[in-house]
Amino acid sequence: MKKGKLAFLTGTHAVNDLYQGAIPAMLPFLMSERHYSYAAVSGLAFAASGVSSLFQPLFGVLSDREPRTWLVPAGFLTAAFGVVAAALSSGYPATWLFVALAGVGIAAYHPPATSQARAAGGSSQKAMSVFAVGGTVGGSIAPALVTWVIGALGFPASPLLAVPALVMAVLWFLRGSRERRRTLAVAPAPAGARPGAAATAGRADDWRRFSHLVAVIIGWSIPFVTVTSLVALHAQRDLGQSEAAGAAVLTGYTASGAVGTLLGGWIGDRDGRMRAVRLGYLLALPTLAGIAWAPSFWVLAVSTVLFGTAMFLPFAAQVTLAQDYLPNRPGTASGLTLGLAMAAGGLCSPLFGWLADTSGLRAAFYALVGLFVVPVLLAFRLLDPAGNASATDAPGLPEEPLATRDKR
Repeated sequence: MKKGKLAFLTGTHAVNDLYQGAIPAMLPFLMSERHYSYAAVSGLAFAASGVSSLFQPLFGVLSDREPRTWLVPAGFLTAAFGVVAAALSSGYPATWLFVALAGVGIAAYHPPATSQARAAGGSSQKAMSVFAVGGTVGGSIAPALVTWVIGALGFPASPLLAVPALVMAVLWFLRGSRERRRTLAVAPAPAGARPGAAATAGRADDWRRFSHLVAVIIGWSIPFVTVTSLVALHAQRDLGQSEAAGAAVLTGYTASGAVGTLLGGWIGDRDGRMRAVRLGYLLALPTLAGIAWAPSFWVLAVSTVLFGTAMFLPFAAQVTLAQDYLPNRPGTASGLTLGLAMAAGGLCSPLFGWLADTSGLRAAFYALVGLFVVPVLLAFRLLDPAGNASATDAPGLPEEPLATRDKR
């Protein structure tokens, strides 16, 4: 495990996903300042995590063909520009386009950065959970940062939101220059070589099981995106809370995801990935019902924190499962699971926004509960290509080919 590289990539993930979290944090301010409807607000969530996520498979294919490390800083810098431009724009079409541009930047970052993190962390679930939690921490900081900048200083101060991306870009280029100097005496890798390519030689891609996982993640992404875009408004409109209280609920939601991600990585290394996956989905269902039912602000806050924790228990396991189902295409696996599957959440978000406009926010959340039953059931049918044990339980032992196990 290359701990220094993993730690640095975790920091870039925090910066990148800060801008992913900044978009839903901006929605209540945009709604009150520009008088957007729930459907219009959900349309912005669609632009950020729906249309933009369609680009992730493309970036995944590109990163598999040839290492393109420059996509990492280009991604979070583009995301920062999109967020700032959306905050400064006046009309809805321009705001929508800039939010979509921010999402494209977020999409460009994830496949190459995830592949690099997997290479740096080896087969450890905890290593992948540490990288994943960087994004969760960035997302949890976003509501407080947006509230401080836009809530206190107004939309004209939004360029301050770009500072984290600019600082991280400088650090990225300084670190890159230092690494290039260290490797001048080392023979260059063959063109198109990928980290860990030798370890995957002779292993076939299992598209059938990968498709099953994608279906599960689609069911995961719909409530994740919808709760992210509507929970702060739920606190304000249904429970009479302030914008700051709504931002606090959103912060609690994203921060609890960091706890869930780390806990899921620990469970995955100790008891196997499937334990983390099944436990997460099983616990998420009743806590989502708690969000819909919440008669008071504190019930909503507690339910949201528990839901965020449960939803992120399977996160690291789902990323490594995807890459192990497609061992010869790790970037494509990341792009399809973190991108195309996540796009379903953004695509469905306007539908739940329309339901909230016509029947109220509670009706939208109750509809989410009914829909979430499907991925919970599907999650219990997932199989681990490495068996029931975690990948780190038996270091050095060759993995039995999938085709051999399927014949038995």
